Amino acid sequence: MQHPKSGSVSSERRTLNYQEPYPCPICRHGQVEGLTLMDAFACNFCRHIFTANLKEQTVHVEDSSQPMTWRWNGRKWQAANQTDLDLSIVIWIVGIALVLLPPSLIWLPAQIFVPLEGSSGNWFPMFWIGLTFFCHFAFVGWLMAEHYQLPFYVAGKIRIRRWLERFSN
Repeated sequence: MQHPKSGSVSSERRTLNYQEPYPCPICRHGQVEGLTLMDAFACNFCRHIFTANLKEQTVHVEDSSQPMTWRWNGRKWQAANQTDLDLSIVIWIVGIALVLLPPSLIWLPAQIFVPLEGSSGNWFPMFWIGLTFFCHFAFVGWLMAEHYQLPFYVAGKIRIRRWLERFSN
């Protein structure tokens, strides 16, 4: 049975094997293909390496600090890793605290020691509060994208790396 090698989705169900390419479960842009002389897959876009359990139809990413597993249902990947709910709650609570606490610590003295009306630095406390909020929000957003390995983030990171490699040569 011949399967298309392109990214088009086939209407037929197919089992996971090392001879056929599959869409990458991490970046969703590349194709994972079997590595020669190894029982593993690799993505041609994000370059992640996966080990496969053909009996259970699962792949596990090996080159990441996050233990991520996907199950092949014959047409697409489904996340099979059990998310640690306690860790996710802690990450979100710490993230919210990192975004809200520093601007609040700047806002409180700005409300207690109000600048004189009409002074040249009257705008500075609000600017500093906004800048602090934006910087902490960007930092926490980056950490969340790294932790959850969001597909658009991974694809963007890879495109930037390739773009920089093109100009460095």
